[in-house]
Amino acid sequence: MTANLLRFIFACLLLPCLWATASAEAVSYPELASAVPGHEGTTYLDLARMVIPDLAADKDGFYRGSMPIEMRHINGLDSGGSPPETSDAAALDVKAGGKDRLAMLFDLGSSSDSAEGFAVLALYDLAGKPRLLDAVNVAVDRSTSFRDPGKLPIGPGDDAIITLSMHVNSSQGYMSTPLILVRDDRFELIDMIYTFDESLCTYRRTQQLAFQTIADGQRYAAIKATVTDATVPNGESCDDPAPEASSQDISVTYHWDGAAYVKGSDALDKLAGENANRF
Repeated sequence: MTANLLRFIFACLLLPCLWATASAEAVSYPELASAVPGHEGTTYLDLARMVIPDLAADKDGFYRGSMPIEMRHINGLDSGGSPPETSDAAALDVKAGGKDRLAMLFDLGSSSDSAEGFAVLALYDLAGKPRLLDAVNVAVDRSTSFRDPGKLPIGPGDDAIITLSMHVNSSQGYMSTPLILVRDDRFELIDMIYTFDESLCTYRRTQQLAFQTIADGQRYAAIKATVTDATVPNGESCDDPAPEASSQDISVTYHWDGAAYVKGSDALDKLAGENANRF
């Protein structure tokens, strides 16, 4: 419930900052007990139990389980505390290597021994008997979800997956966006992009992240990530003078080199460093 509330509050704060080409139908939030469309006899709970084997509904209708299966962190880090007991689920149809796949994100929230949450991104093959192909922990903050619209077409038979980890306080929003490739039915991190919003007495500063693809003749299209860093005075009378209104675009393009995506500059890394100095 806490994760859902944080997600709702953050969405309200950042509604103008969502990706302009977002598709409301891309991500679904199914009831775990419901059947997977087109696959009679298989429920989302069946798929979830491939990740959290003892997941079950309690008397209040909340799904609880103990430890998920062993998995790596998408960022290559041995991080994250013990996962808590409850789970929220989201589903996303994706293409990978020309094949239909289902990605599911199970946000397990925050545990008592870590400020970082635990969120499982799982990949399924639903052709024939459902199979779990891969699972990774994609949480790098307290609450994790698919970033609307959740996927980015990078070829006629391939999608990149985009998730979002974040937390908010009274005046600041911290966002981490993993951009993830699905290759050979495995998740691979393309990059982790960090952005930071704040709303103070005299101004609001937002960092809106958007993606676009650029066909360049490679197996996977180039991906251009752009952060629009905008400062808007709010007209309030405060002790500190308001800054001038400003806006700048900071972009990085990732190109496929035959083995991995390579980013063209460290501009977004520098922005993350500048943001860290403002925390």
